[in-house]
Amino acid sequence: MTLEDRIEQRVNQGLLGQWYVVAKSSDLKPGVPLPVTRLGRNLVLWRDADGKAHCVEDYCPHRGAPLSRGLVIDGQLTCRYHGVVIDGGGRIVRVPAMPDCPLEGRRAVAAFEVRELADGVFAYFPSTDRPQADGFNPPHELTGDDYTHFLCTATWQSNYRYAFDNLADPMHGCYLHAGTFTLDSGSKQDLMKVERLDDGVFVSRLGQQGENFDYVHGHIDRPLPFFRVDIPYPKAAGPGGILRIIACATPIDERNTQIFFWRCRKVSGLEREAWRFMFRAVFEPRHWFVLEQDREMVAAMPDQARRREMLYQHDIGVGAVRRLLAHKARAQVEAEVAAESRTTVHAVQ
Repeated sequence: MTLEDRIEQRVNQGLLGQWYVVAKSSDLKPGVPLPVTRLGRNLVLWRDADGKAHCVEDYCPHRGAPLSRGLVIDGQLTCRYHGVVIDGGGRIVRVPAMPDCPLEGRRAVAAFEVRELADGVFAYFPSTDRPQADGFNPPHELTGDDYTHFLCTATWQSNYRYAFDNLADPMHGCYLHAGTFTLDSGSKQDLMKVERLDDGVFVSRLGQQGENFDYVHGHIDRPLPFFRVDIPYPKAAGPGGILRIIACATPIDERNTQIFFWRCRKVSGLEREAWRFMFRAVFEPRHWFVLEQDREMVAAMPDQARRREMLYQHDIGVGAVRRLLAHKARAQVEAEVAAESRTTVHAVQ
C-alpha cells in the first residue's frame, strides 16, 4: 500500500489522536455493559462503583469472548465465559479459576481515556504522534450555565465524511429543508466564502445572514472536533434567540456513522424552563424531521459518490474541510511510517 493509499484509508476510517463522542451518558446504565462499535473497533463501556465511565476493547484476553456479554461486579468487568476480571485500564485483575495466575496484573486489552459532559461520553483514540490526549476543550455551550441543551443521536448509513460534507454546505438548507419551521426562508442564489482559522474553517454565505443556515464553523483542527451552526428562530419559538447546534460525527465503520447533535439555546432561569418545556412538547419532532431529511439524502448517496462529483463555487467549504482532514491524516500516517522505520532499524541491529 502506498503512502497516499494509507492517507486516504485513514481519512475514510476516521482520524486518530482526537476525542470522539462514543455514547449518550443516559444510555450507559449502572451495572450494565454497553457494546458500541466506533472507528471500526468493537468497544465496551461500563460504570464502576463510583459511577465513573470506562471504555476498553470488547475482547476478553483469555479466549476472545466479548466482554460486553459479561457482568459488572464491584465496578469491574467480568467475562461471563470463564470469569476473568478486567479493570478500566484494560488490566487483568483476577483469574478466579486459577488463583495466582501469572496473567494477573497484565494490561491485556486496549483502554481508552474517557470524559463525560452534557449527556455525552467521550473517548480518546490515540495516534502514534499523539499517544496521550492533548487537552479536551469542549465547546463552551456544553460547559457553562448560560446555555441549555438537548443531545440527540442517530445512526446514518453512510461514511462520516458525507456528514461532514453536509455540515460544510450551508447552501443545501434552503433547498433540502424548504418548507420546514426554521429553514424555509432565504435566497436560493448566493456565493460562498471560506476562511481558514486556527482551529478549522469558517464557511459562510456572502449575500445573506440571519435568515437560514447561513454559516458553519468547523472546529476540526483541535483535540475534540465539532461543527457549530446557528439557525435563526422566530419569536413564536419562545425565549433565547437563535438555535445553536453543536454537531459531532463519529465513524462506526467505513459505511456507518453515529451523529451527535446538541441543540442549544442561551437561556436561564424561568426562560430556561419555558424553552425546555416548549422544545419537548412542540419543537423536538420538527427538529427530527429536518435531521431525517439530511440522513435520508446522505444515506442514499453511493459509497464513492465523491469520486464522480462535479463541484462548483458553493462547494468551496466542502473542499476546505476535506483538505484539512487529508492534511491531518498525512501527518499521522507519516509519523507511523517513521516509527515503523525506527522499529525495523532497531530489529536489524
